[in-house]
Amino acid sequence: MKRKTLAILFVGCALALAAQDHIQVNYQGTTPTISDFAWAFLTSLDNDEEECGDKPTNAIKAAWIQLREGKPLDEGIALTIDNANGYLLYEFVYQSVVQRMEMCYWNESDGKHKLFAFNNMATLDNGKPVITETSGLTFWRYNNATKKMTYCAPPGFDVEYFDTFYALPRTGKNITVTKWNENGTTQEKTLKWDGHQFKF
Repeated sequence: MKRKTLAILFVGCALALAAQDHIQVNYQGTTPTISDFAWAFLTSLDNDEEECGDKPTNAIKAAWIQLREGKPLDEGIALTIDNANGYLLYEFVYQSVVQRMEMCYWNESDGKHKLFAFNNMATLDNGKPVITETSGLTFWRYNNATKKMTYCAPPGFDVEYFDTFYALPRTGKNITVTKWNENGTTQEKTLKWDGHQFKF
């Protein structure tokens, strides 16, 4: 019962992050990059009235602004923005904790849409996944014609909120899912992208 209640809380917080009807993506050139998607996503959260604790996205935005201003990042923080591969990674290391937040996008097979993801379920403490009230893996569908992205349910699968680590692809198209078993062993599965949704 406790796990079910916590799962509902996590989903509620993820939905709170996705409270807007849509997010406008502004960009220059012929197509948006991960920088365009990520910055639109981060700045869209500024006016949220509801929060689930401190917004983890604020840390990404603060680090990004520091880089833009030519300032060194704080100790233990790294921010990777890989426009060529459509991938962004924020990483903060402190003692036994490695906090990771990722963003990436996929081109859909219809040629009219892209799928954008924000992953805050890739943090480890002593090698095991950390789940908090701000944890979540959320997806947004971008329309090439309107230049807007709209929140959508995970395409083709349900997000597991306990003892599970998700890794978005920096290269390739698939999501890696690592499940921790009660006996300490792990089981790795792959969510394969088919151009429209993910399947095991």
